[in-house]
Amino acid sequence: MTVLETARPTLDLEDIVDSAAHALEDASALEIIRWASATFGDRICLTSSMSDAALIHLVSKVKPGIDVLFVDTGYHFAETIGTRDAVEAVYPVNVINVTPSRTVAEQERDLGPRLNGRNPDLCCHLRKVEPLGRALEGYMAWFSGVKRDETSSRKKMRVVDWDRKRGMVKVNPILNWTDQEMDDYIADNGILVNPLHYDDYPSIGCEPCTSPVAPGADPRSGRWAGLGKTECGIHV
Repeated sequence: MTVLETARPTLDLEDIVDSAAHALEDASALEIIRWASATFGDRICLTSSMSDAALIHLVSKVKPGIDVLFVDTGYHFAETIGTRDAVEAVYPVNVINVTPSRTVAEQERDLGPRLNGRNPDLCCHLRKVEPLGRALEGYMAWFSGVKRDETSSRKKMRVVDWDRKRGMVKVNPILNWTDQEMDDYIADNGILVNPLHYDDYPSIGCEPCTSPVAPGADPRSGRWAGLGKTECGIHV
């Protein structure tokens, strides 16, 4: 029986989140992962964009066999799909490929071509947000690899947060990590990394909406360049 199962009769999930967010704010990533794994048992999963496998490596050390949800939008770089396949082969996790309700061809038939350029928010909703929401319905909590310094909207996130949109708990073990800490962890542990990182793609999304970034530029500036968009909608 998990901690959550014993606590459920008297404590609301949001109460657990508020208490844990305060207690774990300065905790290490592994301490946060251990708390979440003990609390939610098999009702927690991990989501990954397959930019790298740092969080997958961390979580699998505590909870081998965890479900890793990857949203296959149909627009990913070949390198991202290759990273997904490598992760499945190398790490002790269960990779689940999540797909939108419509194929790319069906979306273009119904809504016209290049929806990503005409209405990027709708495209992201249909190909990322909605399918992930469906996939998360069987869980009570999920591990996310967001970091505070990535976008302005992430600065107020907590290491344990309430995902109000989905009515579940969102656990952010590496929220306080700097880019240097991430680089050091990857180097020290031989973590799998999407090869696009070595071709000036510090932030990797769908191929039509991701561009290489000049040295010294904002790492997120290659995402939806020129569209005034910084988030796909999953984390806001």
